[in-house]
Amino acid sequence: MCRWFAYVSPKEACLLSDVLITPANSISKQCSEHYLPKLLPHDKDKDLDHSSDELIRMRNSLLNMDGLGIAWYTQANSSYIKHISGPRPALYKSQSPPINDFNFKSLCENTETQCVFAHIRASSGTAVTQVNNHPFVFGRHIFMHNGNISNFSAIRRDLTYLLSFDAYCNVLGSTDSEHAAALYMTNLTTHGAKSAWESTYSLQEMFAALRKTILQILTLQKNILGGANTPNSLNLCTTDGSRLLAVRFRNHATQQPPSLYWSETAGRTLNNKYPGHPDSADMVNENATLSETACMGKHTIVASEPTTYDEKAWNLIEKNCALMVDEEGRETEVEILYNGGLNARDPGFDH
Repeated sequence: MCRWFAYVSPKEACLLSDVLITPANSISKQCSEHYLPKLLPHDKDKDLDHSSDELIRMRNSLLNMDGLGIAWYTQANSSYIKHISGPRPALYKSQSPPINDFNFKSLCENTETQCVFAHIRASSGTAVTQVNNHPFVFGRHIFMHNGNISNFSAIRRDLTYLLSFDAYCNVLGSTDSEHAAALYMTNLTTHGAKSAWESTYSLQEMFAALRKTILQILTLQKNILGGANTPNSLNLCTTDGSRLLAVRFRNHATQQPPSLYWSETAGRTLNNKYPGHPDSADMVNENATLSETACMGKHTIVASEPTTYDEKAWNLIEKNCALMVDEEGRETEVEILYNGGLNARDPGFDH
């Protein structure tokens, strides 16, 4: 499965290299190394315990070598273009994995942002090309996915009929993920118009649009494939640069979705502005002043795997739940299958 990482903060900028390269289990290292606390036990060297759940191990033991992408928010456009205000996403994609990409390292060492999405890809069958790499940008909104829409080729044509014209035209690649992004943007914006992609929406509107997107996918699969369909893995994440919504979803009664964690403390010692050890919030440098420790800034990290080995700093997002982070950095985790409106009676839910 792919791996992704998201950082958002209302005030505290991070240097990209501090969160994407430096940490002991940074996304740059997750091409081949995996750490899944609270899902799988690990041996003393932090390798996955091979006596554990076979399906989870299989899903999380792939090499993520099919390209990378990062999208970060910058104020540059607003300084030069009259009709733009506030941060907008910049995008970098490469067919190389991060460990082999010289430009990625240089970019990360010289870029700071208050919101960044990063993704390393393990192709599920579509072409290995830059255009198929996540994240996907729609105006001020970005979107990424870990998992797969099952039997996507069987529902792809019907799914495109649900897309607005502008969202359809913005699909440049062939992945199920980019089509899901376009469907989400169609549901989020008024008539799916490109002009509406520059607007911001409440977390409740974002949640409703993403829930509708999932339900539409399940409904298409039920109508076209019936009982022949297999479950989906939909770990989805979207942001407008200040609000963030992440979903961990699999429509199966017992099987787990791909791993997904969040933390509001792990990033504090990842910032080179502040002394400390990135793998433990308790190992703060004794020379750190109270003011340095206090001003590290409110932030939220959401990641397929913890980027540090400080297990107590990370929370596993439960199956079929969404994490919502508002513009003040307040986190709320909600269930999307039962309490959120989707339930076993809805089309496509597999008992």
